[in-house]
Amino acid sequence: MSAPRVAVLGSGPAGLTAALYLSRANLPPVVFEGMQPGGQLTITTDVDNFPGFPEGIMGPALMERMKAQCERFGTTFVTDEVVEVELSQRPFRLKPSYADPVEVDALVIATGASARYLGLPNEARLQKSGGGVSACATCDGFFYQDVHVVVVGGGDSAMEEASFLTKFASKVTIVHRRDTLRASKIMQERAMKNDKIEFVWNSEVIDVLGDDQVTGVRLRDRLDGTERELACGGLFLAIGHIPNTKAFEGKLELDEAGYIRPRVPGRSLTSLDGVFACGDVQDTIYRQAITAAGSGCMAAMDCEKWIEDQLHTG
Repeated sequence: MSAPRVAVLGSGPAGLTAALYLSRANLPPVVFEGMQPGGQLTITTDVDNFPGFPEGIMGPALMERMKAQCERFGTTFVTDEVVEVELSQRPFRLKPSYADPVEVDALVIATGASARYLGLPNEARLQKSGGGVSACATCDGFFYQDVHVVVVGGGDSAMEEASFLTKFASKVTIVHRRDTLRASKIMQERAMKNDKIEFVWNSEVIDVLGDDQVTGVRLRDRLDGTERELACGGLFLAIGHIPNTKAFEGKLELDEAGYIRPRVPGRSLTSLDGVFACGDVQDTIYRQAITAAGSGCMAAMDCEKWIEDQLHTG
């Protein structure tokens, strides 16, 4: 067997940690950064719960530091996304969107998950045209100076998005399907104490209003079925994510929601030898930067051991 070649798909905390550990093990990988280099932390403001930063750190800054650390030990980065994989034989063949196909002996998948939308026609239309529908408050909040915006969701992400948007918006209305939030207590308290934030309970958005720009949303009360319109100038979605596993459908074992299913619970091993998964693409429970980084370490160590075994038996 020739010198092992390893690819890491994804450049969030999981992918970069995997790349760091692989590089330190003299297996410097090529990292395909994906469509969102740095992963979800690049759309996060203050990160206060990543160990080692007592004063907190901005999400993009944390990812830049992690990338620089990988580069120090020899990791190569490609700003591209792998859209097709051939895993039926080794070496595995990867086809990026723009670059030439690449063959590797082992693969670490850290492609993460993408924001979930409501699936409404007008929502999709206004999102694609930049007309006021977004799933990234950090990216787009600046454009809503003194505008009333709506945030859909009830978890930590929704509370964080809403709190961040109050820096710009005149008012933020959180629409939630239930009458209690899933967010942690500290995030709930932070949102509820903010004078700019109000809540609409037991309601769902059933349509987005506006031709070229959001002018409001149509709400349905989930208790009595009544409908009403709520005027606003922007709609932000914070209702979860969909795992980025389209390229692996029919090639790796996935669960009902599309997440990569580990061959052994608590491990990075997938249904195929030589392929490992880490981060949000396989985590349906924790979904935290630190757990993603930890799983990236696990994937790299599992990958290193597998390659070593191949060298001894090949």
